[in-house]
Amino acid sequence: MNTTTIVWICLAVLLALVVAGLIVLAVKRSGKGKRQTPPAVSAAPAPAPAGGEEGPSHEEEAASAEKEKAEGEAVAPAAATETPEAPQSRLVRLRAKLARSSNPFGKALFSILSQDNLNESDWEDVEDTLLLVDVGAEASERLVSQLRTDARVQGSKDPQAVHDMLRAKLLDLVDPGMDRSLAAERPESVGKTSAIIMVGVNGSGKTTTSGKLARLFVAEGKSVVLGAADTFRAAAADQLETWGSRVGVPVVRSDKEGADPASVAFEAAQKAQEAKADVLIIDTAGRLQNKANLMDELGKIRRVTEKTLPVDEVLLVLDATTGQNGMEQARVFAEAIGITGVVLTKLDGSARGGIVISVQQALGVPVKLVGLGEGPDDLAPFDPESFVDGIIGDED
Repeated sequence: MNTTTIVWICLAVLLALVVAGLIVLAVKRSGKGKRQTPPAVSAAPAPAPAGGEEGPSHEEEAASAEKEKAEGEAVAPAAATETPEAPQSRLVRLRAKLARSSNPFGKALFSILSQDNLNESDWEDVEDTLLLVDVGAEASERLVSQLRTDARVQGSKDPQAVHDMLRAKLLDLVDPGMDRSLAAERPESVGKTSAIIMVGVNGSGKTTTSGKLARLFVAEGKSVVLGAADTFRAAAADQLETWGSRVGVPVVRSDKEGADPASVAFEAAQKAQEAKADVLIIDTAGRLQNKANLMDELGKIRRVTEKTLPVDEVLLVLDATTGQNGMEQARVFAEAIGITGVVLTKLDGSARGGIVISVQQALGVPVKLVGLGEGPDDLAPFDPESFVDGIIGDED
């Protein structure tokens, strides 16, 4: 074998070794590049719902999710308006409330008049007791005079007879024959808008009473518009709007504090007329009776309102606890704007309810409504018999 042959054999062997090495290397790289798939694990079945029922399908779950989403995005409905207590129901309730709030002066009178023989000092005590509860000097003198000349009192030993006599005399002074109805409730007002202006001093409760009166009319099935003509106190218009919103009653107001109250009254009258409302209630700013310019403003409010609607009622709101000071208020307001009736607030528990008698006799106008609590429906027509029974209570 020559040298050339040996060289070619060596080259062939070397080439074979190189090729074999390349093949082995390629196989190793191929094995490392492959990812091993983990063994499959069987998912445990979901526990069945209690009672053996099948769980919701994917479609049902999707539908439920969509429903919840829609409900979450839905706009909350507007708050429902309230339903005020019916007039007859509240009258029965407030009669009982007034009867439970009998004040001491009736019992004091009864104690004096039940004596066998009354001397001059006893009669003076009777008159003093009447004056203490603001019956008024003229009315007190009249009642004492009637009692002194009544044969049933002189020498009477029957407590029930004395009680009945006292009740009859007080009821006569309260005068149950006065017309206490509101113009809006009369048959001739059907189909017309009855305008009411609320007046009174600061703190008498005009705005609250206006809101409660609106509720009373709504309870009677009447449509109402409120006019916020108290433009000097920003909170008054807000307060009136709160009252109105609770029973679905619109409120006409000015967004400008200190605006002309007469212009608000005029706008309210126009809105009430356009809406063909049954009642327009105009709340005015509280004012002291000795402020001539403010009292003149009430006259202007009335004149401007009457350019659109006749004013059927001017109601003076009086705090029953003010006593004879309330009488002076009543006289000045009557001269400034004219008064058709009185609303007595805080009459429950007041030992000064005699103002009912004195204000009616001084002005010749009736007490038409009374407030007997802080509840929204604690305003009711004045009932003379319940009032007198609340004063003297039951004979023991």
